[in-house]
Amino acid sequence: MALRVGMLWFDDDPKRSLAAKVARAAEHYRHKYGQAPNICYVHESALKSEAASQISIKIVAVHDVLRHHLWIGLV
Repeated sequence: MALRVGMLWFDDDPKRSLAAKVARAAEHYRHKYGQAPNICYVHESALKSEAASQISIKIVAVHDVLRHHLWIGLV
């Protein structure tokens, strides 16, 4: 899947869950681009099954996104 519009987001706060990180990035994305994102690519080490079930945006674990970064956008 190729992003039509994407934004790279950095969040290395160890106290914040993946769901909270994605929610913060999605909110910023909505304000910046005027649309809600529908996909977020994360480093494969960031994805946890319990966190993924709490997020309405599709989360895709990949090896080529840096740790603590979210690549969020629209497909």
